[in-house]
Amino acid sequence: MAAFVSFESLAFGYPGRPLLHDITLQAHRGEVVALMGGSGSGKTTLLRLLGGQLRPDAGRVVFDGEEVGALDRAALYRLRRRMGMLFQYGALFTDLSVFDNVAFPLREHTRLSQSMIRDLVLMKLEAVGLRGSAALMPAQISGGMARRVALARAIALDPPLLVYDEPFAGLDPISLGTIAHLIRALNDALGATSIVVTHDVAETFAIADRVYLIAQGRLMAQGTPTELQASTDPFVVQFLSGSRDGPVRFHQPAPAIATDLGIPS
Repeated sequence: MAAFVSFESLAFGYPGRPLLHDITLQAHRGEVVALMGGSGSGKTTLLRLLGGQLRPDAGRVVFDGEEVGALDRAALYRLRRRMGMLFQYGALFTDLSVFDNVAFPLREHTRLSQSMIRDLVLMKLEAVGLRGSAALMPAQISGGMARRVALARAIALDPPLLVYDEPFAGLDPISLGTIAHLIRALNDALGATSIVVTHDVAETFAIADRVYLIAQGRLMAQGTPTELQASTDPFVVQFLSGSRDGPVRFHQPAPAIATDLGIPS
């Protein structure tokens, strides 16, 4: 079965700074796939390549049979309408109410009547448990609630692909568990595919079908949560345990500090 989303032998970098090296990974229909790794490992860059904000230096990104990097602007915008995005910290429109935030994509991309939009918005808010907060402004709700509103907005058009950039960042344990449950439940209810960029191990392993571990721009390991938990690979063990000691070093490569400071050896 062809993958719904695939990154094929992907390479990308900025001038003078290679970032991603020969990345190959897939997400099939109905799956929740997690991209995990430390800060700066290239996870969010993969999402930008998927959305067509960046173009790969080598390899390709394919979404539902279409090569993203080969699309013109009109085709790319059309493709993006089939993606729901939950940004880190929600990224709500601060001058719009909860209701109007969720209604925004429906008003922008459909010609539905206002009564139909109202019903759809209330249904989406009900799905994330916030129908009673429809009239509130973003400043009047908590960070966890804001993330749930953003999730309702991301599913407003019932997209077949849902993309989450650090959805658990900054949340208290209850809100974190709620968002994790909603990601899995909404994915299954919509028959969608979800790609989750995160470094929160426990909650991610509870909902993901497959996990890809990335470090220093390279794919280091992949498998189901059960397979990775049983792994003896030093990188996997270090990442899952949060140990300072292992293949991933705290210090970035650099000359000896005495050399940089001009101290004679």
